[in-house]
Amino acid sequence: MFSYRHAFHAGNHADVLKHTTLIALMKYLTQKDTALTVIDTHAGAGLYRLDGDYTETSGEAQEGVFRLFNVTKAASTLVASASTATKTIATKKAGATAKTPPVEALAPVLQDYVDLLCSLNPQLAQSGDPAHLKIYPGSPFIEQQFLSGRDKLKLFELHPTDFKSLTGNIAQLGVGRQVSVAREDGFEVLKTFLPPPARRAMVLCDPSYEIKTDYARVAVCMADAVKRFATGTYVVWYPIIPRPEAHDLPRKLKTLATKAGRSWLHATLTVKSSKLTTDETGDVKRPGLPASGMFVINPPHTLKAELQAALPQMVARLGQDRNAGFTLDHGG
Repeated sequence: MFSYRHAFHAGNHADVLKHTTLIALMKYLTQKDTALTVIDTHAGAGLYRLDGDYTETSGEAQEGVFRLFNVTKAASTLVASASTATKTIATKKAGATAKTPPVEALAPVLQDYVDLLCSLNPQLAQSGDPAHLKIYPGSPFIEQQFLSGRDKLKLFELHPTDFKSLTGNIAQLGVGRQVSVAREDGFEVLKTFLPPPARRAMVLCDPSYEIKTDYARVAVCMADAVKRFATGTYVVWYPIIPRPEAHDLPRKLKTLATKAGRSWLHATLTVKSSKLTTDETGDVKRPGLPASGMFVINPPHTLKAELQAALPQMVARLGQDRNAGFTLDHGG
């Protein structure tokens, strides 16, 4: 049950989608004066080292957040080189100009994601060199970044090692009672906090799905949450893999939201084919995680446009083969 460690996957393409969406949600929901309660049912360790053994062993961050930064750095270098060339030509030939190759700016919510990572990695912010991207925030640290003094963040994690790390990492923030950490089953404990005192809440539910019953537990948990507090914002991340439960989950979430009369948004990001391949020795190679999705019940009205701008850029920067793509659906 406790074999999954997010440290192996920190900064992968699924994190780029998840955390970009989370930033957009937190920015919007913390604009109001009324207190917000944020509940993270499967919080993980909260903070990760991208130069640590876990991440370097898996290499997933190299195909995720590092790819995003490498493309951005390459674009900046191209602009700088073109700018230098323009000056040289202008000096040698009065009146002549050279056009700088067009470089697409990051979508605002992707830029917010990059800015947040830079704020945790000062050398990265100064140099723009992804080699200085060493500290990566999990969802708890992202959520806390946007909280005001009136807001509360409740974190739950069952894994004993990750719970210990989460407790220590949160203690470093020095935020006192604003953030609480408990070693409890997030699926079970959620019901005790809904509805929240100020009647405003966001719940992030992203279990490991290391056992297939997690898919059913997510659907049951979200159905119960919507019944208890219909106006909350409920956010579910899930992996898109060749397993029936993975494809049934978004359909179940759409059905429960529709029956409850609530709006919903469903975004997916695919970076490569899910098919098995063989190497030169004939050994079967598994593709790893090819895609993931975010399902949001009661999303802010601004979220669709923000993701519509960001998802094509994620595909362009993180896509690994011709199967890369995205979907974005909404209803209600």
